[in-house]
Amino acid sequence: MFHSCGNETQFAFIEILAQSIPLALNLRPMPTPSTPIAGRPRLCFMGYRQIRLMAMPIVAEYRDRAEIEVVDGSFEVALDLARKRMEGGLVDVFVSAGSNASLLRSGVSAPVATIQLSGFDILQALIKARSTADRVGIVMYGHTLPELESVKGLLNIDIHQYAYLTPDSARECIRQLRSDGIGVVVGSSLVVELAENAGLVGLLAYSHASIRQGFEDALELARVAQLEAGRYEQLNTVLHTLQDAVLAVNLSEQIIAINPAMQRILGLARPPRLGEPLASVTTDLSLREALQRGQPEHGVVLRLQGRDWIANRTPILEHGQTTGAALTLYDARTIHEADNSLRIQHRRSDHAARHRFESLAGQAPAFLRAIARARRYAATDFSVLITGESGTGKELFAQAIHNASPRARRPFVAINCAAFPETLLESELFGHEEGAFTGARRGGKRGLFEAAHTGTLFLDEIGDMPLTLQTRLLRVLQERRITRLGSITSIPVDVRVIAATHQPLLQLVSTRHFRQDLYYRLNTLTLGLPALRDRGGDVRALAEHLLSQSLSRVGVSGIAVVQVLSQLGEAMMQHQWPGNVRELENMCDRIAVYLHQYNRIETVEWGELRYECPELFSAHLQLDQAPGKDAPQPDRNALALAALERHGGRPGAAAAELGISRSTFWRWCRTSEHPAAERLQVQD
Repeated sequence: MFHSCGNETQFAFIEILAQSIPLALNLRPMPTPSTPIAGRPRLCFMGYRQIRLMAMPIVAEYRDRAEIEVVDGSFEVALDLARKRMEGGLVDVFVSAGSNASLLRSGVSAPVATIQLSGFDILQALIKARSTADRVGIVMYGHTLPELESVKGLLNIDIHQYAYLTPDSARECIRQLRSDGIGVVVGSSLVVELAENAGLVGLLAYSHASIRQGFEDALELARVAQLEAGRYEQLNTVLHTLQDAVLAVNLSEQIIAINPAMQRILGLARPPRLGEPLASVTTDLSLREALQRGQPEHGVVLRLQGRDWIANRTPILEHGQTTGAALTLYDARTIHEADNSLRIQHRRSDHAARHRFESLAGQAPAFLRAIARARRYAATDFSVLITGESGTGKELFAQAIHNASPRARRPFVAINCAAFPETLLESELFGHEEGAFTGARRGGKRGLFEAAHTGTLFLDEIGDMPLTLQTRLLRVLQERRITRLGSITSIPVDVRVIAATHQPLLQLVSTRHFRQDLYYRLNTLTLGLPALRDRGGDVRALAEHLLSQSLSRVGVSGIAVVQVLSQLGEAMMQHQWPGNVRELENMCDRIAVYLHQYNRIETVEWGELRYECPELFSAHLQLDQAPGKDAPQPDRNALALAALERHGGRPGAAAAELGISRSTFWRWCRTSEHPAAERLQVQD
């Protein structure tokens, strides 16, 4: 039984149980004493006799930090006593507990520090009561504690809980406990006093630690009040130095603050008196709606004195309640100029183009012609449509065009139109307001058109854009204005659009999967990129460049790239490179990882490399002649299915091996009746 345990066990038990009870009481842990504030704050401690007696040693501890008056504050006279001291300017903060604290908070304007019960207080009082009786009553102010029901069995004690709001209801609780034969009562100072008057044993629930914390809270409240005392003067000084116009009113729309900038806008010859109705000063302004709704309004356009102003109306809240409203006016012309400046200067690292024409490696005639055309296009501001197979470097060319254009110092923003579902793609492109849809970002989000303002927006895989979004994109390209989701306000944007696709857009137009008007809007300038298999000797040159980079990344030195590629040259020239440069880059990475285990070229086991690069060595992939641009689909099927088998039916891994996107990999497999392709279809 609990009462038979030693003190050490009792305290351990208390510590465990106290973990949950403070949560129910909504109490915070006891902090260390605060640093003494400047001056000596005036505290008034009001309470019944029992808690006053317990508090006296603590009052003595705080005499050097505050002027403390201890008052017999019974419920019936506490409020009158407090108000008299407020009128006489004798107190900065009140300290009290239970019903008295609640009464003071509702009846006086001064801060009130409440002495609060902790979980340890309750448990210690119950343990003390258990030594006297098996049945104990707990009378709490405001509410009972359901969490104590679980403590009954652990303490082997019968607990009867009651709650009171007034002294009369507390007396009724005591009468009920007495009629139930309960002789020990735990509660506040008022409850203890009533219990003793009724012939019962009363145990005060509060501890010295709780009372001490109440005084610490009082000192903190006094410090805050001291700061607030000088805040009005500081605020008035700040308002007078602001160039923006500021006006504030109370609930009755009486002026409580106004600065010279607002006076000038309103054309006032003299500052209005504080407390003067706003309607008597001007009929052009009103804060009634902000006061009634309690919701801020931002970006409202007002016409005053022949000029446009951007107005923000903001409710003033105290303890969650609207007590007034503030109006701030900004010059619309200044905001427009600042917005343009910020948009130009704001260039995030992920909105920067890193590649230039000088970094594009290749000497094949078709490739050089593409570079020459791209350089010409870069000097203009027209839209560009880049076509070519997956992996031919369409985004690299888009970045190079941007960096060679007059917009080079502005943002470069890229998005893959095939990587997002329709609803999300619309939000990414055009942005959204807060609450526009479920999951919308708090505060809203600017779209990529806004992010690319004054710069370049690269729309990759434009052929995969849904038709509904094509319509909206066409309008944006025509009007040069965007509207965020959930908004009715259009935003002007200055963006150059570069689009790219591996799909035959004209064919999609003929099948009504792509809008004809959008096609011709995007196809002002066309740039076709050659496939790697059509670039002849560029395969070897690119392989040397890419393999050197890959070896450097994995920390391999001393192995000659030329000697490595001499072992693979014939296979590389025969390979069709369906994934183009991306596939070549991936293969170079695999070769570098394989070579990491060797120190010298002479020790390389070339036969083992076939397991790292089966595309080059598998017999069914050794083609007698390289296919042209229109290679038959069965060859691609075989390539894709072989990779799918090697990776256990995992399409993502197979596509990565081939250096192509998953969507392209799916197209290669789609016409096959092979079991592996069927599994892929089921997975998708």
